[in-house]
Amino acid sequence: MKILKSWLEEYVDIDISTEKLVEKLFGAGFEVEETIYLGKDIEKIVVGEVTSIEKYEGTHLYICHVNCGSFGEDNLILTGADNVFKGAKVPAAVVGAKLPSGLEIQPRKMKDMMSYGMLCSGGELGIDDNWIKGASVNGILILPEDAPIGEDIVKYLGLDDYVFDISITANRPDCQSVLGIAREVAAFLRKPLKEPDYSYTCTDKTKSEISVDVIAKDLCPRFLGHYIYDVKHFESPQWLKRRLSVCGFGAIDAIVDITNYVLLEIGQPMHAYDLDTLDGKSIVVRRAENGEKITTLDEKERVLTSENLLICDKKKGVGLAGIMGGLNSEIQPSTSEILLESAKFRRDSVRKTSRALGLHTDAAGRFEKGVDEYGVEMGMARALCLAEKLGAAKIGASHFDVSAGENTAPRTFSVTVEKVNSVLGIEVPQSEIVNILKALAFGVSENGSTLEITVPRYREDVENYQDIAEEVIREYGYDHVIPTFLKTAEVTGGGLNFLQTKELAAKKFFCTCGFYEIQTLAMYSKRELDMILLPENAPERTVIELLNPITDNLSIMRTVMSPCMINVIADNVKNDRSEGRFFELANIYLPKSLPLTEAPEERKVLCLGAFGADETFFTVKADIEAFAAANGLSLRFERGERSWLHPGITAEIFCEGVNIGVLGKLRYEVIDNLNVAEGKKSDLNIILAELDYSAIQRLYKKEIKYTAASGFAKIKRDLSLTLDKKTLCVEVEDEIRAASGKVSDVVLFDHYENEKLGFGKKSLSFSITFADNADVTDEQADAEMEKITARLAEKLGAARR
Repeated sequence: MKILKSWLEEYVDIDISTEKLVEKLFGAGFEVEETIYLGKDIEKIVVGEVTSIEKYEGTHLYICHVNCGSFGEDNLILTGADNVFKGAKVPAAVVGAKLPSGLEIQPRKMKDMMSYGMLCSGGELGIDDNWIKGASVNGILILPEDAPIGEDIVKYLGLDDYVFDISITANRPDCQSVLGIAREVAAFLRKPLKEPDYSYTCTDKTKSEISVDVIAKDLCPRFLGHYIYDVKHFESPQWLKRRLSVCGFGAIDAIVDITNYVLLEIGQPMHAYDLDTLDGKSIVVRRAENGEKITTLDEKERVLTSENLLICDKKKGVGLAGIMGGLNSEIQPSTSEILLESAKFRRDSVRKTSRALGLHTDAAGRFEKGVDEYGVEMGMARALCLAEKLGAAKIGASHFDVSAGENTAPRTFSVTVEKVNSVLGIEVPQSEIVNILKALAFGVSENGSTLEITVPRYREDVENYQDIAEEVIREYGYDHVIPTFLKTAEVTGGGLNFLQTKELAAKKFFCTCGFYEIQTLAMYSKRELDMILLPENAPERTVIELLNPITDNLSIMRTVMSPCMINVIADNVKNDRSEGRFFELANIYLPKSLPLTEAPEERKVLCLGAFGADETFFTVKADIEAFAAANGLSLRFERGERSWLHPGITAEIFCEGVNIGVLGKLRYEVIDNLNVAEGKKSDLNIILAELDYSAIQRLYKKEIKYTAASGFAKIKRDLSLTLDKKTLCVEVEDEIRAASGKVSDVVLFDHYENEKLGFGKKSLSFSITFADNADVTDEQADAEMEKITARLAEKLGAARR
């Protein structure tokens, strides 16, 4: 937000330097991101009077003699501008002068004559017609006749001023105006605040046909309207145009400029409706109909939904509430009667509409942070005052005030000095607390150490003693705060705790397996849940919906990680990556009840994704098993099912009887719906795993016990089997171990399916390690293999290949 220092000085006497003012604003919680001196790089340019002028024969130039007061009463200056005349007052840059462009004026020869200066245009001084009339002409800036000869042009044009670009935090909407910042300056300088003039006089004229009806009071808790007539259309005075220009507003018409001026000065967005364009002379505030259309002032047609708040007349929409007016009610040169609007619209409603339509305006920015009902009232009064004083309109007697019935009385509550100081951790004297609060316009009455607080109506952010403590310390000074340890704090050697160490180790482990870590947003939309074919009654569809999403694509908190991984893989495929491995260790958000009454469960999940021709269920399974083994955990895989995974290539993962996740191949129906070129889908092979890392953390053993390696000889044998396709790998492994007590390890190394094996058949190949408390001989291994083969044939119908 940009503010002129001279504008601030209208409301409070500032007796400190600009640098000190910036420092104090920062201490009060308002960062001045940039301080701009308007007269920067303008030196030795003064008001000059052209005492004589003649044409330089044979050229396009004019020979001027210019009286610059103390800088010389007869300066010879040549110019090519043809709007200069004898007696004209002009900005004259004498020898040694500097311009904003960086140009430094030196004597120079023009044709056969020396010129000792330059006459300046408005553009060369960095100003236009909004600053002073005539600055935008294609020629020299002609100053008013009463401009004092020899006066520094910076001072004469009011460029000896500063612009502060101030960052206003979201919790201080009362300060998104010049008056709001002036209140703060008055408080820390302990100076009285000089309020703007709000006075005006109503005539007896009324307009009985006008009506105002607010149907959606939940979205518009306060709506003020006032009738003005005999509207005059003329340029605003220069002082008003200058202030608008510095703040980024172009001057349009006195009435329109007044509404923009009130926005900047009071912080209250205003709007003016041409009464002649309103059917039935009526204003109706309601939700839009789905598909309803309105053309806004930027001449763009907007298609609305029932989520949007619309200002209407009896037949049509005439404005988007809090954002932009409709083109059909725009103020025209012929406009003679106006209904002025000053309203409070719910901030989330304005934000949703603004973002949904991609339409951000200064008014919307104010409403999104919040306006208060005090500002609604003062904004209307100030606009009517300016309209009357500038002669832009006469103030009628017809006034409309529609309220949702909210309490507008100042909020009151009690705090104790002890509670305030307990928050701050220091002892601020009671007298100082009282003085600070009174300087900030709080009402304070003392009853011992208890303070009865009356909050200014424009401070809707102050609700309790913690807020009072914040007000006190930002005025008292954060430099008074003494750094201390928290009561429960202790000095440690730093480093990571056990679980943090294990988490870092998990990430490093999967990096060594060729996975790259990714980070995705914790929000997505219900479209992602549809993408993975979740049934309507799936528990993952019980989601936390954001009240004010940045975009519809980020409208819910995720309850499952796979959609995020699928989207990342799809983006890589679109960018011509044929293979890749990714992992993400992050939270999902599971509500304990809806609507939320307590914080949701934030469950940590490890999601793996692998794609490419060489990736299979078993390649990722091997990495997961290796991770478990590295942490002293043993896993069991059983047939599983998920809506987004292939029904025949999905396994639930168990660890010590606890279900810790799922592994499987992404089903073809999901791949078919990905935003990937059709030619790339047919060969797309994606393996996904989701592991409940929170559950894994609970299974970690703080002490890993090591067993000495056996000194006895082991023997390995390979076993290839043909068996029913429905038989699970884990079932085969269980039977192998049950058949022989000498089996120390079983590893699947090949999975093969082919028509030659027979209908409904598959081939599995295992590497079996035999170990015992003595050397295992070949004869013993062969005997154990016979037992295993016989049991597999009996229990599973498996045949050795």
